Amino acid sequence: MKQLIECVPNFSEGNDLTIIKQITDAMESVEGVQLLNVDPGKATNRTVVTIVGDPEAVVNAAFLGIQKAALLIDMSKHKGEHPRMGATDVCPFIPVANISIEETTAWSKKLAERVGKELLIPVYLYEEAQPKKERSNLSVIRAGEYEGFFKKITEPNWKPDFGPSVFPEKSGATVIGARDFLIAYNVNLNSKSVKRANSIAFDIREAGRAKLDDNGKKILDVQGEEVRIPGKLIGVKAIGWFIEEYGIAQVSINITKFKESPLHLVFEECYKSAYDRGMRVTGSELIGLVPLSSMLDAGAYFLKKQKLSAGLSDAELIHIAVKSMGLDELGPFDPNKRIIEYVLEGTAGSPLVNMKLNAFADETASESPAPGGGSISAYVGVLGVSLGTMVANLSASKKGWESKWEEYSDWAVKGQAYKKTLLTLVDEDTNAFNLIMEAFKLPKSTDEEKATRKKAIQDGTKKAIDIPFKVMEVASQSMEVMEAMVHSGNPSSITDAGVGALCARTAVIGAHLNIKTNAGSFNDKNYLKDILDKAASIELNTIETEKRILEMVNKVIENN
Repeated sequence: MKQLIECVPNFSEGNDLTIIKQITDAMESVEGVQLLNVDPGKATNRTVVTIVGDPEAVVNAAFLGIQKAALLIDMSKHKGEHPRMGATDVCPFIPVANISIEETTAWSKKLAERVGKELLIPVYLYEEAQPKKERSNLSVIRAGEYEGFFKKITEPNWKPDFGPSVFPEKSGATVIGARDFLIAYNVNLNSKSVKRANSIAFDIREAGRAKLDDNGKKILDVQGEEVRIPGKLIGVKAIGWFIEEYGIAQVSINITKFKESPLHLVFEECYKSAYDRGMRVTGSELIGLVPLSSMLDAGAYFLKKQKLSAGLSDAELIHIAVKSMGLDELGPFDPNKRIIEYVLEGTAGSPLVNMKLNAFADETASESPAPGGGSISAYVGVLGVSLGTMVANLSASKKGWESKWEEYSDWAVKGQAYKKTLLTLVDEDTNAFNLIMEAFKLPKSTDEEKATRKKAIQDGTKKAIDIPFKVMEVASQSMEVMEAMVHSGNPSSITDAGVGALCARTAVIGAHLNIKTNAGSFNDKNYLKDILDKAASIELNTIETEKRILEMVNKVIENN
């Protein structure tokens, strides 16, 4: 499977769009790289660029960007709100798909070595790429900033990892490394006070604040080190600043461990701290891209606070997250441009599941053999569990059932998970079929070509068996939602859950047909026996489950 890494260089220019365009043009010239986002900031005089691609292409693109920035940006004339030390201030690599943080680190070191050697720019490694943990933190490396580095670079402890030990006046130095996904996030205050914003930053950031005595002096331990009061959130770095463009103070935050300190928790802690200090959080903004999961988790969190079902579509959860955290206060928030998975989907073309219903039907009815029965089976499964999920959501909001909203919300969340998996399988089934078709087109003139072609056909066939088997598993499992709703859901919608069960059964039987037809051309008989036995068992269990559900539905109808 293709390896993907993300690179997010920060360039010290946020006002001259011509310079920014020349830098991004240089990066986009590399084949195999996609430019996902360009986010210039006027007040910070800084642009955050996001690219993604295979590792070697990303290294080449990042090198060209750093080279162009060193040529066009004069750091001796740079002014801005954000701390900085070079034309390319920092250049992190982030693993995205099928690559470990260790492998990503190795690629970042290749870039660092090349920048130091070919461009004669001092390079400091950071985060996972830096073996010396005392200088792995970006803020520690950047302390003193551009103005202080002329002296700092001459100190033995601050010899660059790559490049010369002389600080170039025009380009400055740069920091390169590898890290997990970082969310850059600013929280807006109804205040202009940087001091008050810093107080909130000290409250929430992991490093906290220095402990002071009654005279306001820092308290030192026996080793002479500052005694610190830790902040509330792990993996959070924060400072306060004033943004003249908007006339407000902000808490500027980097979330380096967004799973331990999720976006919504960071917002909530800022809100509490501001309230305790007589201020109000008016909104917030994301810088660069954000993982989909962080937005979905935020939407679910705020819905649960309202005692409402969190089992909604991704679009609804994102809408709730945006409105709850005021992510659109300073400008529009377009999920297709700000959520990394959506940006990648947008550059990958239009999958079947993004088609309009009539277009999908037309494509299915055309002379093209795909999408065929496998994709349709998966989509029928989608419709089935969607009906079950609808009943769960209706039950969660039913008047008089307020005490049971969380139970139904949990069922709706389960239903949404089944739905999302089945949606991906709609396209996966067609992709598997296309793999077989492409394999049949391979040359077969020589023995080597014949062997390669045969292996490709077998690999494609296995995928064409595995995908419908997954459809069977998920569609069958999804019936737990419909069965639960028939037993205890909103009685007014019991027939909807029944129709959902019918759809799920159709998905299972249809996918089973695809497994059996593809099994005829697959050579691994032991694998086939195992998967065919499992598939037959799933189909039998599904039919029994459907029978139970329909008996209950008809019983309710008759009693009414």
